[in-house]
Amino acid sequence: MKHTPLEQKIFDIVQPVAQDLGLEVLYVQIQGNEGTKVVVITAEDPETGRLGVDKCAELSRAASVNMDVEDPIEGKYKLEVSSPGIDRLLLRRKDFENYVGFDTKIELNTPVESGQKRFRGILKGIDDQDTVSIETDEGLAAFPFEDLKKAKLVLTDELIKATAGK
Repeated sequence: MKHTPLEQKIFDIVQPVAQDLGLEVLYVQIQGNEGTKVVVITAEDPETGRLGVDKCAELSRAASVNMDVEDPIEGKYKLEVSSPGIDRLLLRRKDFENYVGFDTKIELNTPVESGQKRFRGILKGIDDQDTVSIETDEGLAAFPFEDLKKAKLVLTDELIKATAGK
């Protein structure tokens, strides 16, 4: 998932703040068109892959100060900080390594030869050439990491059980 230039600017503003708190910003999204925009910062504790309510509030307060100083958005906006959730987006190499064996949906930037852009299957991993593999009903499918538009875990009982102890 690529950031827009404004989302990247906000990411660059809030990532150092998050790091000071022992957190990592995964991505920034700007929602809404007219009127008040909503800036959604999704972050996690890299040790646990989670973000508790207290840490959400702490990051929100600290990021808000830096956002007010840098003022990257014209007009009013609302700042929200959230965790990636159980059925999280897979964005980084380590995400594809950490969630091997789980049901995953992948959407490509451009269709493969057959015209298909969306795939679902069990994540097999990412290799040294940054090729992501999933086992679909039709067999093994592999895609260059840079061709992925979006990759997301599917909420299943197995995923819930596996992440309950984290």
